[in-house]
Amino acid sequence: MAVVVSALNVSETLTNIDISNTRLSVSFLKPLGSILNLTLDGQDLLGARDGSIGIGPYLDCYCIPSGFYTIGSSSPVWSVIQGADTTSTPWVGVILSDTYRPTNQTFQQYWFLRGEETGLHTFTRVSYYNDTAPQRGVLQELRTLMRPNHADLGLWTHLSVSEDYYAPLPGVEAVQKQVMVQDTTWDLGQTPEDGYVREFSRYFTKYTFSNDWRNTRAHGLFADGSTSHGTSYGAWLVMNTKDTYFGGPLHSDLTVDGIVYNYIVSNHHGDGTPNITHGFDRTFGPQYYYFNSAPAATLSQLRKDAERIATAPRWNEHFYDSIAPHVVGFIPTSGRGKWRGRIQLPGGAERPVAVLSVDQTSFEDNAADPKAFQYWGEISDDGDVGIDQVVAGTYRLTIYADGIFGDYIQDGIRINADRTTTTKVIWTPETNGKEIWRLGIPDKSSGEFKRGNTRTPTPLAPPERAIYWGAYDFLDDFPTGVNFTIGVSSLHEWNTVHWSVFGKTPKRPIDVTDKIINHWNLNFFLSPEQLRGAETGILTLQLAGVKGASGNTDVKSPTEPWADIPLTLVMNGMENGTETVVVPWWKSSSCIVRSSVSCYQVREKVLFERSVLREGWNTMELRLPDNATDTETAVLPNAIYVQYDALRFELAYGGHS
Repeated sequence: MAVVVSALNVSETLTNIDISNTRLSVSFLKPLGSILNLTLDGQDLLGARDGSIGIGPYLDCYCIPSGFYTIGSSSPVWSVIQGADTTSTPWVGVILSDTYRPTNQTFQQYWFLRGEETGLHTFTRVSYYNDTAPQRGVLQELRTLMRPNHADLGLWTHLSVSEDYYAPLPGVEAVQKQVMVQDTTWDLGQTPEDGYVREFSRYFTKYTFSNDWRNTRAHGLFADGSTSHGTSYGAWLVMNTKDTYFGGPLHSDLTVDGIVYNYIVSNHHGDGTPNITHGFDRTFGPQYYYFNSAPAATLSQLRKDAERIATAPRWNEHFYDSIAPHVVGFIPTSGRGKWRGRIQLPGGAERPVAVLSVDQTSFEDNAADPKAFQYWGEISDDGDVGIDQVVAGTYRLTIYADGIFGDYIQDGIRINADRTTTTKVIWTPETNGKEIWRLGIPDKSSGEFKRGNTRTPTPLAPPERAIYWGAYDFLDDFPTGVNFTIGVSSLHEWNTVHWSVFGKTPKRPIDVTDKIINHWNLNFFLSPEQLRGAETGILTLQLAGVKGASGNTDVKSPTEPWADIPLTLVMNGMENGTETVVVPWWKSSSCIVRSSVSCYQVREKVLFERSVLREGWNTMELRLPDNATDTETAVLPNAIYVQYDALRFELAYGGHS
């Protein structure tokens, strides 16, 4: 039997398009290229427009020669389409097309309202056809933004990233009295009674509320009812699909800071971004801006309502199939299959995950393929994993887990439409010999070390790494430097970041250059029994982030001496025990200064001859170059630095290396 749903209301004038159902009302201002009015059950969700605030969701990018561009500001063309899906539920779509004529870059933004749903399904398309200038550069940022005018509206009280990660919005007085200490980072110490300061932190930065895509389902704004007559409201970006983002489950980005973002593409934490070349044509989405409300509802209740959508992989598939002919580049269910894995995991594997992405390529680098898709699934304790709605094609399978050095990689996984592909895997972890010691947890993060994921002593207790890095003083934490002894020292005697210089911070207004900052010592004991017959020592070095002069940009400046980043390891002070790992400029990522402990991953192996290893105590020194800095165009520290994920030392015997 067909489902009976009331018709949608649609009207269009020369300047406006209005669409609504019985609960949600949306008004587009054509000359603006954006939603101007958005109400749920009569409650305004945006406030009055003031320039670029009080509007959205709208689309912008950092993608033209001069930098940012708001889609719809050049040559906008609007269209409205209507239909019904296979359940007879009506839908209406609003499509904005815009071409930036100096370079012939074309953009399309789609908003769909279905039935009595209280949300907008969004897609974004970017294309570039210009054979006279085939190289346009990179698509550095692409995002949609819901940007309320908080000062005018006075509705929203909290921002929420995940179930246990949320904060009050800073008040008007706190914002007015803020002192900028870094790019988009405020010291709110002038207003100690502000709710954000009391409950969360003295410092506010948009990077505090970044999150990795593996653990992001829905994020947004919450109104607790104190400003809305007892009714609570939520405005959420629901990641109901993630296959058209880039960077896999390790990609992290901004979520909400008073603006509700859908960061479709960016290099904030060092991931690659796609090159815009002649023939580039990609459609991103769908994602869902969802609005909900209930009398006296809690933040947890409204966000769980939003998250239920993200945890239903086949949610609204009939609707998406119905609109597929109207969304250029979107692949319907008929072009997708299923994948199932049966994984025999190694002992000690925690939080294992299976990733399907571009064949023959690391999933962190999948932006190099403009037609890339990506998927991942959590592996159960008994080794089962399943992923639905996989676009037909050939993929690389990558499996990784906390506690295990290295990844399992298998290329050539073929997914066929309307079929289920099953892959059986026995994952044998890599080994280079006999493990003697390890430092840290191999989990693609430096969060276990000092100033990483330890919670701050405020009521909402965010992790220390999320707060502005300059809130903590390396020289106070390590007055004599880092001198770590395996089997004796705790993980908090190793810092989450290894600086070349330290500063500038409110406490230290100039860079501090001292060898206790950039020269670290690691001590370990080797017994005669361990060394007997050993031929080589092998150090596996896993880095959770490395920042050189390229920052996040993947651009090598010929005037910067530290574009490539050398990390020198000196065993027992011996010249023939000195090895240098050089991390190339394209693997640079701005990590801890943007509140992260997991960015672009780097992995190296270093060999030490037996002759430089001693019976008894050994000391390995880890050195970054003295006074290694770069030129920063934003208010950011100019230090070169590395963040260690984990280190492992093995001995190879009898030719095993």
